[in-house]
Amino acid sequence: MKHSYQSFPMSLAKNIRMLVLDVDGVLTAGQIFLTDGGEQIKAFNVRDGHGIKLLQRIGIEVAILTGRTSKVVELRAQELGIKHLIQGSLRKADGIAVLCEKANIQASDCAYMGDDVIDLPAMALCRLNMAPFDAHQAVQSKVNWVSAYAGGSGAVRQACEGLILANDAWDDVMGSAYGVSPQESGW
Repeated sequence: MKHSYQSFPMSLAKNIRMLVLDVDGVLTAGQIFLTDGGEQIKAFNVRDGHGIKLLQRIGIEVAILTGRTSKVVELRAQELGIKHLIQGSLRKADGIAVLCEKANIQASDCAYMGDDVIDLPAMALCRLNMAPFDAHQAVQSKVNWVSAYAGGSGAVRQACEGLILANDAWDDVMGSAYGVSPQESGW
């Protein structure tokens, strides 16, 4: 079953150099709140953010590739130290090519987490494809792994922990720093 810690594709995750994330439905629950003044409000999960920071500490880059354009996404990327951000990308396979060129990384060295059919062309280029628990059914059927968590509710954190574990870096960022074993974290 794709929906478990035990089913995480460790062999595909080994030596991943960049994790590419969609925003709406992955880093957020997929809801967009608009104020009377027309401002967008999005809610991000702090544990997902901490997972991103842990991943960066072991040298795996993180990028954001989203079809929408939002100032709040730019601010969140800056806050997390995410250097690679492409917004307004309706052709996400092209977006992956641009991200990889800028980062000097091959798509085959990337992992991608998306939740909707717009993500599928980009996923097809990456070695490891993942989705939140509440992703579109067509996406779930095509990815290597589905998180036990929904978008904006820990799916990214779980994916980050899987990548950390697969790359033999758990003790570096979780064990020695926080005294937490993989088993205590559900792995």
